[in-house]
Formats: sequence, C-alpha cells, structure tokens
Amino acid sequence: MKRLSLLFCLFCLCRPAMGQSLAQITLDNRGANTVITFLLEPSLVLNIAKDGKITDWGSEYTTQQTGVYPKLEKYMGREEYYEATDNEAYRGKIKYIGRTLITYYTADDNEDLKGKVKSIGDIMIDYYGPYEDAAFKGNMRDAGSTLFSYYSSFDDDFYKGKIRSVGNTMLTYYGSVDDKAYAGKIKNVDRTLFTYYSSYERPEYKGMMKSGVPMLSSGGIQYVIKNY
Repeated sequence: MKRLSLLFCLFCLCRPAMGQSLAQITLDNRGANTVITFLLEPSLVLNIAKDGKITDWGSEYTTQQTGVYPKLEKYMGREEYYEATDNEAYRGKIKYIGRTLITYYTADDNEDLKGKVKSIGDIMIDYYGPYEDAAFKGNMRDAGSTLFSYYSSFDDDFYKGKIRSVGNTMLTYYGSVDDKAYAGKIKNVDRTLFTYYSSYERPEYKGMMKSGVPMLSSGGIQYVIKNY
C-alpha cells in the first residue's frame, strides 16, 4: 500500500511543473467504473468518469487502509464554485480548484453535452456524439491531444463500452469464452499481460490477480488495475 502511494507521488513529481495533464487511468474490477485522473498541480488531482462527470478531487494519496487502494485527501486550498446566476448547465458546480479553471458545456454548445466537463485548465475535452455507437456515445473522445476509443455494441458483452485505447496504448479484456472467474477483467495494457486464478483453483483465490502488476505506466500515463 505504501509502495503504491510512493510510486504515484513520484510519478506526479516527474510530470511537467506547469499546466495540467492526463495522469492516470484507474480500471475498476471488470472495468465497470473507469476513473480518469488529471494532474492539476503537483500532488493535486481531479478525477472524472468517462462520461464527463467529476467524481472527486484531492491533494494527494494517503496510506489509509481502504480495502483496495488509498483514497484522496481533502484539498485544503482554493475551491470556488459557479454562482446561482450562472448558466443552468454549470451553476453550483466547481469552477476553480487551486489555480485551475474548470468549464462545462451548455445547451448552446450541444444539448447532448450539457453539463459535461469542457476544459480542465488548458486541456480541452470532447465526447462521442448522440449518433455514435450506443456502447460509447457520450463518453470522452479527446482529452487534449489524447484520443480515447471504446469497444462497440458489436463486441463481446463482457467488454463492449469499455476503453479500447488511450492514445497509442491498447487495452484488451477477457470475454465470454473465458473462465467466469475473470471474464470481463483486464487482459492486456499495452504489452503487459494479466492472468487470474480460475474457478477451478482454490476458492479463496478465485478471480484474484495471478500475474501482472497493479500499477504500470504506458504512453506517459499511469494505469492502476483494481482487479483483486
């Protein structure tokens, strides 16, 4: 646990000192709840879901025992919110975290994007539109220069709608033909292979990670695999 926290902090410190950046992708068990993390300032991060909704932000990771991974500490710096007189798409939402300005789409931009995060500092964010495949419409398409792609409605039910690539990093998942103990779990991030204990092995290990690492870097982005 402490080693993971140290690795993340060192990773953040190695990022450029100025500006914001896409820092981390956290893949929850079987890819159900993907979290996209942006580094705002050294040790200050913002988490959003792939559909553009902010989940939380914090100053750094702690070593609290949370059952899987450390949580964010509450940020004690500047937090400013949009006023009640602002556009209905973002009134009451977070506007500034530290020195970073957060903006949102309005109905004037696109009704289907209304309320989604539009920019994080100097990073512009775009989403797949209403006429895209149903498995990923509304999901993040671009974060600055980084392009996201997803598995479509025609793919296996165990991974359709999940992230297929982040920039040049490809992600694959175990599917319906695989053992039910790990069907849907992450199989590859770039060239890193993950394997899991099957339904035929010791019950207490079933579905747990057998090989692979829970934290790795690819294409300048950190990946956290929460498949335990």
